[in-house]
Amino acid sequence: MTKLSPKQTLSLKQSGVRWLWLAALVFVLDIGSKLLVMNTMEYGWPNRIELLPFFNLLYVHNYGAAFSFLSDAGGWQRWLFTAIALAVCSLLVFWMRRSPASNRLANSAYALIIGGALGNLFDRLYHGFVVDFLDFYVGTHHWPAFNIADIAICCGAGLIILEGFLADKNKQPVNR
Repeated sequence: MTKLSPKQTLSLKQSGVRWLWLAALVFVLDIGSKLLVMNTMEYGWPNRIELLPFFNLLYVHNYGAAFSFLSDAGGWQRWLFTAIALAVCSLLVFWMRRSPASNRLANSAYALIIGGALGNLFDRLYHGFVVDFLDFYVGTHHWPAFNIADIAICCGAGLIILEGFLADKNKQPVNR
């Protein structure tokens, strides 16, 4: 990733903030898909829609974080995850502001994470839980259900890892 010195600044048009359109797209797709599920499906396991031998649509509520982490903690986790989402989004926007718009891989990764985090944050604040509906399984083993926001967050994290490997490859060895 190209970094600026503390004295250098980019205009908004030149900075990675231009990539926030991708965050907005993820947010709209996520919220739209969740509204569709909530308005057309009945809640819970008996009402799942079997689509493929390894995939169901299944409307469930997740009161925790990834893989239902802390879902039975009593309610305080809602505010913890809200604070974490706001902090992470703020940090990523700060990094995007300092990154040139031409740094497509990093900026798109940050935007995917921001869009996904805001989608789940909206659910958490509006409903008190996150709407999940994608249920993948093998045999009788089901992974925790997830949603479009979760996919965007995972893809963004994967792109950050990829960008780290590519940045290391592009560095020239230092001659001593």
